[in-house]
Amino acid sequence: MTDTEHQINQWFASHMEHTAQAASTVGPDIEEMADAFVGALLQDGKIITCANGNANILAQYFCTALLNRFDQDRPALPAINLGADATTYSAICRDNRFNDTFSRQVRAIGKPGDLLFVIVDDGHKANLIQAIQAAHDREMNVVVLSAREKSDITSLLHPEDLEIALNDLSPTEATPLLLVIINALCGLVDAKLFGG
Repeated sequence: MTDTEHQINQWFASHMEHTAQAASTVGPDIEEMADAFVGALLQDGKIITCANGNANILAQYFCTALLNRFDQDRPALPAINLGADATTYSAICRDNRFNDTFSRQVRAIGKPGDLLFVIVDDGHKANLIQAIQAAHDREMNVVVLSAREKSDITSLLHPEDLEIALNDLSPTEATPLLLVIINALCGLVDAKLFGG
């Protein structure tokens, strides 16, 4: 076996180990989070997502799965990724308000009954913390999917908020696992709302 083949095998083995560990611990949390999404949608709420860096790709993937389809044809579901609008994002940053990139948008479009979905893959940033505070100000519940345990974000959550926190994974370790969890969430939302 070459060094490259060994390295590739190590990546797969590490991924399988992290996936097995998460599968044994987060199943009930995934269902509870899916129920929170369904509850908001049934009350005419929308899902507002935010994430930094590469996790923004996951936020957009989630929103696309709700707005278009996941595994089956069904009506579109309302979801907005605050990081998808590069013009608004850069305008807020241009005015030296990086920490407001998401909170300003949450305050503008969030309403009671909406749900803020925060995805964190690399630690906890001030702009995500301020988004959570803005959501609470707008009487919105918050759900967090995080690669890190015991964070500043965790301490901000209200009793009715939810968090799935993985075991302090690096972003490269966390991203594929976060995607598996997001796929499970999307599948459960479809099944609970539309059957099949």
